[in-house]
Amino acid sequence: MKLPITGIEEGLPIPGEFAFCIPDPDTRVTFGPNRNPALSWDDPPEGTGSFVVLCWDRVVPTAGDDVNQEGREVPPDLPRTDFFHWVLVDLTSAARSIAAGEFSDGVTPRGKEGPTGPGGTRQGLNDYTGWFTGDPDMEGLYFGYDGPCPPWNDSLIHEYVFTVFALDTPRCEVDGDFTGGQVREAIAGHVLAEASVMGTYTLNPRLLAG
Repeated sequence: MKLPITGIEEGLPIPGEFAFCIPDPDTRVTFGPNRNPALSWDDPPEGTGSFVVLCWDRVVPTAGDDVNQEGREVPPDLPRTDFFHWVLVDLTSAARSIAAGEFSDGVTPRGKEGPTGPGGTRQGLNDYTGWFTGDPDMEGLYFGYDGPCPPWNDSLIHEYVFTVFALDTPRCEVDGDFTGGQVREAIAGHVLAEASVMGTYTLNPRLLAG
């Protein structure tokens, strides 16, 4: 399988259209358009029962001491981990595309509704659910897609992996308010094929200046 993504090319910057946050000269960052990108795929293997889409940032700091602090940068040697931005399961075996903005079109404080999604899909919780815990204006359950918003003072450019998985089962065996990590565990041993594109994003003014 291949995974063309309109507007996102392998290893290149992700347009602000698909970001949760974009740079702002006065406040460092502000909310972005937060539209999910358009995905398409073809030639799934015989026996495909459904598809799963995941997107994760693989460069997220494991400690927040320096995150978004004036006069400091998140050091490059800090251990990093995954942060899920899109968790979508149960796309039918006939599915071959997702339209831009179909699952997200704008920032929704406290999160979009779920887990039921368009076309019989189910949307899992992305990791903004945990990130905004304790924030009186933003805390909530964040289902489905919410785009990039890395720390504006991170010394590393963040890497976002969009992946579609073809499964040998018509339903992903997760229930309730499931997470990206739970989906990874559930699809282990059921993936017939997968395709990925990795785009980059930064809000660090120093890195944006080149």
